[in-house]
Amino acid sequence: MSAFGVVAHDAGTADACPCGTGLGYAECCRPLHEGSAQADSALRLMRSRYSAYVVHDTAYLLRTWHPRTRPSDLDASKGPAWQGLTVLETADGRDSDSVGEVEFEAVHAEGVLHERSRFVKRAGRWVYVDGEVG
Repeated sequence: MSAFGVVAHDAGTADACPCGTGLGYAECCRPLHEGSAQADSALRLMRSRYSAYVVHDTAYLLRTWHPRTRPSDLDASKGPAWQGLTVLETADGRDSDSVGEVEFEAVHAEGVLHERSRFVKRAGRWVYVDGEVG
């Protein structure tokens, strides 16, 4: 299970998206969180999941977690204060692929989480499987 946590964030329409793309939250991760759009790649899903921890969207995290590895309980409002995300490498799955990996670092108040996350396409949608923290 990933060790993502949260940071206080006002998810207004003009605010920058926490995932670090430089786009506003309303045009970046919010449509995925609300279900009006789907991630088109493993990288896009990883970024949206990071943002979901930041904005405390537990329902989205559970919905995008593979049922085989999904925790029975999760509270996205608990954890360290996240301060930024850096993607280090991606074996990014696109629409034509069925698997993808994303290596990233997420900085928080107590340090840095370094993870290589694994994703699969299930029923036409990308889901998080697990991650190797290192």
